[in-house]
Amino acid sequence: MELASTVLDLANTEDAAPIARLSRDEIERGLDWRWRPPAIRRLITAPEVAVLCARCRVASSATTTELLGGFGAMEFGLDRAHLVLLAVEPSLRRRGLARRMLRWLEKSARTAGIGEIDLEVRADNSGARQFYLVEGFSRGEYLPGYYQGRAAAYRMNKKLGFT
Repeated sequence: MELASTVLDLANTEDAAPIARLSRDEIERGLDWRWRPPAIRRLITAPEVAVLCARCRVASSATTTELLGGFGAMEFGLDRAHLVLLAVEPSLRRRGLARRMLRWLEKSARTAGIGEIDLEVRADNSGARQFYLVEGFSRGEYLPGYYQGRAAAYRMNKKLGFT
């Protein structure tokens, strides 16, 4: 599968179902499904949250298909932001989509005058933990049973520099 193009833009309520499916399959695997379409719709319509979509055109053989390649959801506070969710379709990983979405969300936080971003990442997701470390996040507190009492997490933080 060849990635032909990607456009980053804000989600609309019609994106709730595909975002929820990607969350269920990639973020919440092995857990009860919390981020169902109604919960995602609430995120999308919340004024203090930005839900970003990576809309991808992929080519294989003689066909081109458009699909949700990934998404990120960030909640904005007065001086801190919280990265709630970030996922990329497995077949499109290692092509820079997560990095592009994270940097877009970070730029939005800086523009809003926010100085820090917090997140929690599953302790058993070494790939995601490494990604965030490379992107400048510091690993913080270990949180046993953070996800539904069944999966541990690490809290991570990034201080944003203003340019």
